[in-house]
Amino acid sequence: MVKRSILLFALILTSNLISAQTSLVDSFMFGGLMRNYRVYVPAIYSNTSAVPLVLNLHGYTSNAFQQEFYTNFKTIADTANFILVHPNGTFDLNGDQYWNNFDVSNVDDVGFLSALIDSLSNQFAIDPNRIYSTGMSNGGFMSYDLACFLNNRIAAIASVTGAMIFSHIASCNPSHPTPVMQIHGTADPTVSYTGSASFAPIEDLVDYWVNFNNCDTPAIFTALPDISTADGCTAEHYVYSGGNNNASVEFYKINGGGHTWPGSPITIGVTNQDFSATKEIWRFFRQYRLNDLVGINQEPTETIERIFPNPANQQVMIPSTNQGFKIFDLYGRCWYSVNGKSEQHLLDISSLVEGVYWVSIGEYNQRLVVVKD
Repeated sequence: MVKRSILLFALILTSNLISAQTSLVDSFMFGGLMRNYRVYVPAIYSNTSAVPLVLNLHGYTSNAFQQEFYTNFKTIADTANFILVHPNGTFDLNGDQYWNNFDVSNVDDVGFLSALIDSLSNQFAIDPNRIYSTGMSNGGFMSYDLACFLNNRIAAIASVTGAMIFSHIASCNPSHPTPVMQIHGTADPTVSYTGSASFAPIEDLVDYWVNFNNCDTPAIFTALPDISTADGCTAEHYVYSGGNNNASVEFYKINGGGHTWPGSPITIGVTNQDFSATKEIWRFFRQYRLNDLVGINQEPTETIERIFPNPANQQVMIPSTNQGFKIFDLYGRCWYSVNGKSEQHLLDISSLVEGVYWVSIGEYNQRLVVVKD
């Protein structure tokens, strides 16, 4: 949660090349809902070369506007040259915005964020190998969902005061090693460091990703200098390196820290000032490219025609294949499965809800967008 505050916002519209810092507010319809977001484009951006994309997700009861100013990635984007997007979640029954990573509704936020990446990639020169997600609290939970269920598009994630619910840990099956950074206070009153009945203890969560990435243990440990002795907490840094395809896990343990973003000048609880979470997250992200993490040939092992139509409504044509095929949703649930050789045929998909799916043919995946009238 981030305290609501009134902040100055400048909206500058430009066309073609962006020659000044630009903040844009935009929206599109997805899943029957109008979804909106804020985009920041640094002055040095040029559409002649592809740049990274960083998703920065707000916490429960907060919003994109507050997250943008609370974490302040814009000053880094200005020099590192990446596109920064702050999407908004949807509203619960109390009128608070949230991400549906606790599965309390039928809102498909993974599908929305995938569609958002598509939309931004159509507007800007985005490098598909350098797309990252971070977030605060509920946004940290959501970033973990992207690591699990949008793994083919996300190179690395960072969670500040977020965690993972047990059911999503059980269904998480990323297709490649995934670098993860976790930042968490031991006195967090909102997302307990020791976990709950629904989400994992933070140290167990870190261990999960260390094991998944096959990182070296024990971690390289550093006690950060207590630069700000008045902030009421101290910080420790754990680095688990040597993972598959050089994927690592980093953990900042804030002893006595609250449900807060380290380094933020906006204090909403015990906030560590010995380091900047924003700077460390970008330092972590910039090491990784998706194609390096995948580490395998992503081309099909046989010549495969494209599925069509795409987007599809009631039916989709599946091409001939010697390997059979499966259709998965973004939560890893299999909706159709055909084993062995199959001839081209028209598949009835009327039972699928609107959203993004994957047609898996051997080691090759094609994205399928299902739309409804």
